Amino acid sequence: MTLALATDHAGFEQLKELEAFLESLGHKCHNFGPVSLKPNDDYPDFIFPAAKTVANGGCERGIIIGRSGQGEAMAANRVKGVRCAVYYGPAVARKVVDAHGRTSHDPLEVIRLSRTHNDSNMLSLGASFVSLEDIKNVVKLWLETPFSGENRHQRRNQKLDER
Repeated sequence: MTLALATDHAGFEQLKELEAFLESLGHKCHNFGPVSLKPNDDYPDFIFPAAKTVANGGCERGIIIGRSGQGEAMAANRVKGVRCAVYYGPAVARKVVDAHGRTSHDPLEVIRLSRTHNDSNMLSLGASFVSLEDIKNVVKLWLETPFSGENRHQRRNQKLDER
């Protein structure tokens, strides 16, 4: 799979490690930067080009990292055709009860749902909340989890992509 990668200073070291890990799994990575650590850089400068490349099909998916991951996801989601999910890791996981009364304690359930229901094509990670080992595990799961293709999810995702 061809992947767009981007970060800012907050995720600089993690992204270098993640890129090497992804390439070891056989993925091709296009790193949108930054190329050097600059504490005053601005994440939109790196996130927008990565998101545009995912949206236009130049990369199949994208992975971005920031301190919280929120601003990066907001930037990516401003690009039409991008559906970027955010993951914080097990540090913020808690018992979840869904609308059907099912209970989950699995911090990875949000990753599975971002793919099976939302067909997320970008993933934003909070560098301050997720260890490097968790980043590798969650990214691997995210890349391996297929979209369900269910009509209701296709319909909803199409509405997101029309805006």
